[in-house]
Amino acid sequence: MIELRHLKTLAALRDAGSLVEAAERVHLTQSALSHQIKDLEDRLSCSLFIRKTKPICFTSSGQRLLTLADDVLPMIRNAERDIARLAGGEAGRLNICIECHSCFEWLMPTIDHFRQHWPEVEMDLSSGFSFQPLPALARGDLDLVITSDPEPRTGITYIPLFSYESVLAIAKQHRLVARRFIHPEDLVQETLITYPVDHGKLDIFNHFLDPAGIEPAEVRTAELTVMILQLVASGRGVSALPNWAIHQYLERDYVAARPLGEKGVWCTLYGAIREDQKSAEFMVDFLNTAKEISFRNLSGIKNA
Repeated sequence: MIELRHLKTLAALRDAGSLVEAAERVHLTQSALSHQIKDLEDRLSCSLFIRKTKPICFTSSGQRLLTLADDVLPMIRNAERDIARLAGGEAGRLNICIECHSCFEWLMPTIDHFRQHWPEVEMDLSSGFSFQPLPALARGDLDLVITSDPEPRTGITYIPLFSYESVLAIAKQHRLVARRFIHPEDLVQETLITYPVDHGKLDIFNHFLDPAGIEPAEVRTAELTVMILQLVASGRGVSALPNWAIHQYLERDYVAARPLGEKGVWCTLYGAIREDQKSAEFMVDFLNTAKEISFRNLSGIKNA
C-alpha cells in the first residue's frame, strides 16, 4: 500500500517546504507530485498535510509516515552500499579538491557521512586556490573537483549538484538597501570584499561586472565567510555570496542582501570527475550523498 516513492516524496516535501521545490527534488512535475500524494491519501483514507500552509504543516498521519521514511530510507541506502561493496565496488581513492570557500558547510558533513559507509575508500581533501585543479584531475592526481566554473576538457564530465543565487550582502544602513535589486553601476564607488582567489573564479565578476564592463572602486579580501560578513556589517564594503551561505546571518538581521540584477545571478555547482570513474559505485554514492545533504541543510538552492 505504502511505496518507497511515497516516502521519498513526503520526505522531499518536508525538507523543501513547498510543492514546487519538492517536485524538483524528486524529478516530478508539480501536478504529478500532487496526484501521487492525493493517491496515497485516498489509499489511507486520511489527509497527510494541511493545504495552503507555509511552511507545510503535516497531520499526525503525515508525521507518522515521515518517521517511517526517516527509518526506512537510510536502511535502503545502506543496503545499496553494502551490495555495491559485495559486488567489488569498494576499492578506490577519492582525492577531492574544492574551488569554493563557502562550500565546507555542506562538504564536511558529506565527507563524514561517506567515511562511515565507505571506510575502504582512501580520501584526501585540498583547496584549489593555489594551483589549477582541472588539469590535475585530467592527469589523475585528483578524483573529484567541486567547481562552479566548468571548462570543456576531454575525458572530464561535470555532474550538477545544485543551483544557487549569488546575492550582494550589504550593511543594514547601506544606501543600496533602498534598491530592489543591484545594477552593476551601483558598485563603481564600492569596496568589494571577496575571497582571496582570482577574479575569474568569482561569480560576481564572471556573471555581473565583467559583462557590463564595470569594476568596483576597490577589492579587499578575507579568508572566511564570517570575516567577510563582519566587514560588511560594519560598513567596510559589500560582498557577493551564495544565498545559502548568508541565510543564517539574514535571519539574525545581521546584514541585508539584494539580488544582482533584476533577474538575479544564478550559478550551478558541479562535481567534476573523469569519465572513467562516473560509474564507480563509491563515486556515484558520494555525489548522491552530497546532493541529499545539501538539499537537507542549505536554504534557497534548486535542482540544477
